[in-house]
Amino acid sequence: MAGTKQTRAARGAPDARAVALDALSRVMDGHVMGGQGDPGEALEGSRPFTALSTRDRAFARLLLFTTLRRLGQIDAVVDGFLSRPLPDRGALVRHSLRLGACQLLFLGTAPYAAVNSMVALVGARGFDGFKPLVNALLRRLAAEGATLIAAQDAPRLNTPDWLWQSWQAAYGRDTARAIATAHLAEPPLDLSLKRDPAAWAARLGGRLLPSGSVRLEAAGAVAALAGFDEGAWWVQDAAAALPARLLGDVRGRRVIDIGAAPGGKTAQLAAAGAHVVALDRSAARLRRLRENLSRLDLAADTVTADATTWRPQNPADAVLLDAPCSATGTIRRHPDIPHWRTAQDVARLSALQDRLLDAALAMLAPGGVAVFATCSLQPEECEARVDAALARHPTARRLPIQDDELAGLSEAVTAAGDLRTLPCHWRDVGGMDGFYAARLRLGT
Repeated sequence: MAGTKQTRAARGAPDARAVALDALSRVMDGHVMGGQGDPGEALEGSRPFTALSTRDRAFARLLLFTTLRRLGQIDAVVDGFLSRPLPDRGALVRHSLRLGACQLLFLGTAPYAAVNSMVALVGARGFDGFKPLVNALLRRLAAEGATLIAAQDAPRLNTPDWLWQSWQAAYGRDTARAIATAHLAEPPLDLSLKRDPAAWAARLGGRLLPSGSVRLEAAGAVAALAGFDEGAWWVQDAAAALPARLLGDVRGRRVIDIGAAPGGKTAQLAAAGAHVVALDRSAARLRRLRENLSRLDLAADTVTADATTWRPQNPADAVLLDAPCSATGTIRRHPDIPHWRTAQDVARLSALQDRLLDAALAMLAPGGVAVFATCSLQPEECEARVDAALARHPTARRLPIQDDELAGLSEAVTAAGDLRTLPCHWRDVGGMDGFYAARLRLGT
């Protein structure tokens, strides 16, 4: 088996480990999405990935995502075995060692398969001189790695210092650790339903959450699930489904969804009977939104524009602003985020959030309601932005969220009356993304 995979890799034929190696290189070396890496895009945008069997696709995805999720632990062990740092030109060798270590330490791959396949890949990519190093280091990892991993502080090692310190300051030491621990687990798949969530939970073998989302474990290929083709549901984390609900009964109301793509919140609003304007600056992302709405048989007006300068012909009854942010609340689904986001990104994005909040309030009719949401765990992108907006707009006021609006999630209502979910909430049923939302009413 191992020899077959080596031969396939050497010939350049599709191979799960080779695909994972290319994707990890694109993610870590900044060749995806204009300098940042998205592991899903890196895989699904790869032609060799689409040529893999279903089983090999699943393995490539598991290998890539587990490596990113456990990268702090992996690098600590690998670096401890290196007598000197790898040269700059050896980035691909480092990525190969990372994937090999992941297989040995976290995936239970047989040592001969993990070692031999990664040695063959390094050679196939033109790094023959590093084959003895890769072979020796991975063999040593196979013998000693489990003991070293058992002694590590996994949540701490896999969390960059700036995030760890920020979360401790915002939430306390124990909660910061609980957040980081939640990021180590593969998240379940959550669905939002157009109707009959209990019936669909039973049909799909899922769990109906108190918030109305349906949660699936080990769901497999999304497009193969019952109800996909008929547009009965869409994928949306349970936490991401909460902000749109804070607008209350939107039937017949004019609602602007800012930063709408890929369309989960637009779909919620349209399914609830709102007249939705889906606004996004990316034409490509709006095309994806329209495709999603078409599958769901839902309608919305789409506008490609910069929300900081665009204004509707008539003021809206409600605005939902899903603001660009550091996305640190979604690390369990996007384990690449800790490896390229920085504290400087938070400061840069906070300034944009201020401009977007001003624009959202300017789009509202008197008495209208705006919900400001981010998938960030950083207070600078959340409460601080709302407090600053209220200081700039004396006619706006906070409209506190009540416990009974968030079934089963009273712990997510802050003292100020905002929404704050954490990845460690609902830990007994698989957790949830970190989301923040505040509700504002524009005075008459």
